[in-house]
Amino acid sequence: MELFIGLGVLLLLVILSFVSVQQGTVAVITVFGKYKRVLRPGLNFRIPLIEKIFRRISYQNRSIELKFQAITQDQANVNFSAMLLYSVLNQETETIKSVAFKFLDERSFMQALVRSVEGAVRAFVATKRQSEILLLRTEIILHVKEQLDRQLEDWGYHLIDLQMNDITFDEAIMRSMAQVVASNNLKAAAENEGQALLITKTKGAEAEGNAIKISAEAERQAAQLRGQGVALFREEVAKGMAHAAREMESANLDASFILFSMWTDAIKHFAENGKGNTIFLDGSNDAMQRTMKELMSTVQHSSIVKGE
Repeated sequence: MELFIGLGVLLLLVILSFVSVQQGTVAVITVFGKYKRVLRPGLNFRIPLIEKIFRRISYQNRSIELKFQAITQDQANVNFSAMLLYSVLNQETETIKSVAFKFLDERSFMQALVRSVEGAVRAFVATKRQSEILLLRTEIILHVKEQLDRQLEDWGYHLIDLQMNDITFDEAIMRSMAQVVASNNLKAAAENEGQALLITKTKGAEAEGNAIKISAEAERQAAQLRGQGVALFREEVAKGMAHAAREMESANLDASFILFSMWTDAIKHFAENGKGNTIFLDGSNDAMQRTMKELMSTVQHSSIVKGE
């Protein structure tokens, strides 16, 4: 009977001598309360009743949700919702010892970690104004990492990532911010509308000015052409009269004859092509003689100019 009891105790001791450690974790062994060694993943041997597993530590990534409040430099309450991602720094023995013995338990470590993150964020926010906070999301994260990296490394942990999922203000502040945004949008819309109207008016004025310039240029060119036409007409008339005068002189005819013929042709032209207008002509003998003298002097002047 005693033999069976002894064999049973021996079998129990053998079973207790083997320890299984899950992948992604390590086991810290102590002897009479003092650190002894670290068991790695897999099947390990330990001395029964002497070596005890003080703590199993996971070096996998872990996350935690944080919700806390901070106050800005101008006394505005800011509500933060964040996600913290962290892990054991590495699997080295000294790192595992720090993780196992720095804190009384996991709860104490989590409390210190959360309070450290909140304190770093609050210290940063306290130096900024409410209007700046929403634009400084990245700067807040970098500030927290800079403040905590060395401290967490001393504890045996590493801060992998900190995400600010939501940053909100009190309802009154959110309402005032919405009003500011709405007023700024209205101001921008009014400015855009004013700019559009100004551009439209400017383009219209430019188009009108160009039209006036084009019209004036066309009128100037038309007047110039009309003047050139009149000048050419007069030149041709003068040439015709000079030629007729020379023909009459060569035929020994009196120049007043052709001038009188031209005078009667002109009156005939007035009568045939008039559009209902009334033309008053002085038909007295004195007027006839004065007109003939003027025509004769014109012909003589044309002949002199042509001779030159």
